[in-house]
Amino acid sequence: MTTLIDIAAEQKSAEVTDWAARIGWVVGLLLFIAFVYWLMRQGWKWRGSLQSDLPELLAAPDAPGEAKLELTGRYHGSTTAGQWLDRIVAHGLGSRSRVELTLTDAGLEVVRPGATDFFIPAAQLREARLDKGIAGKVLAEGGLLVVTWAHGDKLIDSGFRADHAAEHAAWVESINSMINTTEGTAR
Repeated sequence: MTTLIDIAAEQKSAEVTDWAARIGWVVGLLLFIAFVYWLMRQGWKWRGSLQSDLPELLAAPDAPGEAKLELTGRYHGSTTAGQWLDRIVAHGLGSRSRVELTLTDAGLEVVRPGATDFFIPAAQLREARLDKGIAGKVLAEGGLLVVTWAHGDKLIDSGFRADHAAEHAAWVESINSMINTTEGTAR
């Protein structure tokens, strides 16, 4: 009488007889993945060349003044204002990174370790609001601080998320009151 253990011990899986075909499929798959990655990279470069009319980003002034607010968190990218899926990649604005924001009377300083830093003068700030998403990042309602600013002849939305999301409301209030004050003195 044959036991179940004897039957299990006798069964063997089939031996691989065609190593060349298996290696060919693996190499083909790896080449396909590399090709798709190359196409995505070319698309990113093409988008950057389409946006080459965007002026260079401004650097922070030597003495921007006393900090009103400071924030650390994540920079999630920039888009054309009002079009949350139209990512801007020119001048490094499409690169996600850590961020340190500083709001002064002179404007908004954006320091991004490992990416291009930039400065938004107070006169170019247009609006600050809480939102739920920007190209490539969707969060809970109000989880993203979006700052709208003018650069050249284009309005840009930049998305930030603080390490402590409770800070967002104070930023929206400060930036919007600063914009209203700037507009009031310009009249």
